[in-house]
Amino acid sequence: MLRDRLSDGLRLDPAKVGVVVVDHGSRRTESNELLHDVAALFERVSQMPIVEPAHMELAEPSIAAAFARCVERGAETVVVFPYFLSPGRHWSQDIPQLAAEAARNHPGVRYQVTSPLGLQELMAEVMSLRIAQCLQRSLGDGEACDLCRPTGGCVMQEGGEPSA
Repeated sequence: MLRDRLSDGLRLDPAKVGVVVVDHGSRRTESNELLHDVAALFERVSQMPIVEPAHMELAEPSIAAAFARCVERGAETVVVFPYFLSPGRHWSQDIPQLAAEAARNHPGVRYQVTSPLGLQELMAEVMSLRIAQCLQRSLGDGEACDLCRPTGGCVMQEGGEPSA
């Protein structure tokens, strides 16, 4: 768990480390709400006491608001985690710029923008689990996943005639 790694290996007090989980942000309420669930899951699994969701744009809370909330909750170090699959401009430019702007309002608070999810073996396992669950559902022998449940679940499609 992250909490143990911070205190044992890095000699950081987990009670003074805030984590901001950042996604892009969406015009769709359901997408933005999912990030709150992701942050809550991360908080539970990592046992980190200070975790805040943030959207890079299009929705609240912003990175600045989440950063400030971490500091209000006692963070002296804020880790900004881009909840993205791959490194791109948002990771290399936009999020660092927004984090730097947020940090200017909190002198003495250290911060770091981490790498996104990237290539991790565990991601392949997550993909395998989701694919199996969706196939099981579409073939009539399983529950809809948490994302499909509101819409009725996955459906196997039939291909038609090739287009000319």
